[in-house]
Amino acid sequence: MNILFLTQVLPYPMDAGPKTRAYLVLRHLAESNHEVTLISFTRAADRLEDVHHLSRYCRRIHTLPMPRSRFLDGVALMRSFITGKPFLVTRDWIPSMARLIKDVLRREPSFDAVHSDQLWMAPYALLARNCAPAGNGPLVVLDQHNAVFNVVKRLAGQESNPLKRAILRREARIMARHEEETCRRFDRIVWVTEQDRQAFLARQSQAPAGIAAETVIPIAVDPAVCLQLDHRAAKNRITFLGGLHWPPNSQGIRWFIREVWPQVKILAPNLILTVIGRDSSRELASVSDSSIEATGYVDDPAPFLSETAVIIVPLLAAGGMRVKILDAWSWGLPVVSTTIGAEGIQAIDRENIRLADRPADFAAAVLEVARDPLLASRLTLEGRRTLQSHYDWRKLYQAWDRIYQTPSA
Repeated sequence: MNILFLTQVLPYPMDAGPKTRAYLVLRHLAESNHEVTLISFTRAADRLEDVHHLSRYCRRIHTLPMPRSRFLDGVALMRSFITGKPFLVTRDWIPSMARLIKDVLRREPSFDAVHSDQLWMAPYALLARNCAPAGNGPLVVLDQHNAVFNVVKRLAGQESNPLKRAILRREARIMARHEEETCRRFDRIVWVTEQDRQAFLARQSQAPAGIAAETVIPIAVDPAVCLQLDHRAAKNRITFLGGLHWPPNSQGIRWFIREVWPQVKILAPNLILTVIGRDSSRELASVSDSSIEATGYVDDPAPFLSETAVIIVPLLAAGGMRVKILDAWSWGLPVVSTTIGAEGIQAIDRENIRLADRPADFAAAVLEVARDPLLASRLTLEGRRTLQSHYDWRKLYQAWDRIYQTPSA
């Protein structure tokens, strides 16, 4: 099939969960003899060599810088209140992207399918279908990384500021309606977790028209590719990985710093909390604590990970899957997570992970794993086994072949 693949982030390098998902799906489709044309937003940090890498799997690549600023966010919020559309969707509707897609379709109108990676690109995928000749529209496929309304609803539930809480509740309410309406317009819907699928269906008065074509395909990784860590190094870091531009990450690490970390450092003052990810140094600039290190984004986290005793996933609001858990299992590092943080993953407490939700319990779990080499070793060994048996992309992503069956199949 000739597939138009739309992404909100350039899907390489695989340094974030959404990019890992998009890249390996795109690669599977290309290696399954589909012809893929990629249209993607880019950010200032994206490099030309990353685009060149993607050209191995794409027949053509078209990119457009994503405009982002607090001013534009403010404009999008006002437009959201005026139009009744979700802020997150309004913010990502960029007229120049719509023009780019129309221009591509004028020059190449024969796409068999349009793949929308995440809900943000759904309006563009539907635009592409509407541009097709009558009766000859392409198959439209939506890869739902999250039940987005549920993420926003959970954020609202943890927000202490009354105004922010009211705005988030409004966003969750109108996002739920938008998500339902959007899913009804797609031919195929793929969910990352059964939990998200069920959360979505629980709100529906009737099943979306495409329900028979729905399926769940978890995020997968390549177990054969992992960072080379020096496991002989002293393990004195408790490490969080994730960009703080994503509100659930920001909310989660702030909760950990405020509620959990003081309990940990009283009993283990030698430990260092290391926060690695986009915007971490800026978001945590006001935190005055010599035991906390915020690095910002780093190209190679291996030196920090080599000194890591525990990877933490202290999320209070989330959806989809945390690829950081799969990565930690790949790297041979033990994980302590909240229940929500490990949602959608084959995670079993004290077998391949430690799960805790209350601050005192989370602190105790971190200390337990950091101090008990045998427990840490068991968690990493079982985590690796879980990764290999459940999350190998070369095995798991064969399920995409059913989504993109040719008419003669």
